Amino acid sequence: LAIPPFNYPVNLSGSKIAPALIGGNVVMFKPPTQGSISGLLLARAFAEAGLPAGVFNTITGRGSEIGDYIIEHKEVNYINFTGSTPIGERIGKLAGMRPIMLELGGKDAAVVLEDADLEHAAKQIVGGAYSYSGQRCTAIKRVIVMESVADKLAALIKAEVEKLTVGDPFDNADITPVIDHASADFIWGLIEDAQEKGASALTEIKREANLIWPCLSDHVPLDMKIAWEEPFGP
Repeated sequence: LAIPPFNYPVNLSGSKIAPALIGGNVVMFKPPTQGSISGLLLARAFAEAGLPAGVFNTITGRGSEIGDYIIEHKEVNYINFTGSTPIGERIGKLAGMRPIMLELGGKDAAVVLEDADLEHAAKQIVGGAYSYSGQRCTAIKRVIVMESVADKLAALIKAEVEKLTVGDPFDNADITPVIDHASADFIWGLIEDAQEKGASALTEIKREANLIWPCLSDHVPLDMKIAWEEPFGP
């Protein structure tokens, strides 16, 4: 059973499907809800390539409605999932003794020391944090920096963030709407919690529907949710 995420609905599908097929397995492919069309086009490509009927099978639907059923199905003997940590934990509980492979979220950090090229570091941090509007498990989500250069680095990062354009992906904006309103609500909740607990906002705090302007916060203590939780957004 292959379950990829919405943010890379083709390449993170292929990396699950191809090894399984090469190993002689039948594959059940459950594309992400928000990436189902991409998944169906990929399934069509496999069919047109001549894969025998029944070897590669695709099922679409919301994970909340069909997820438990397909995870617990008696014919599924291996599960390969990429997605959020809470869903991965649930799959682990439902899978029982069957083997699973889980690629889940993280809280990736950039570590900057006193002798670093701060201008270069700032550019790399912004590129790593805000590309794809931060919707990557490998996005930089926090910066750990020596106190002696922290203020200078923060100012340089702020300057780079302010260069980012915000808007429609068809206009090639750097920051575009996140995948859905539920995701935007979660991200916004982390931002509000940080503000309520005293974080210093270095950029404008702004939201329109599921479009959130790039947020940069300084002086984030460990009791803030954003210090620990993966926002999966800008």
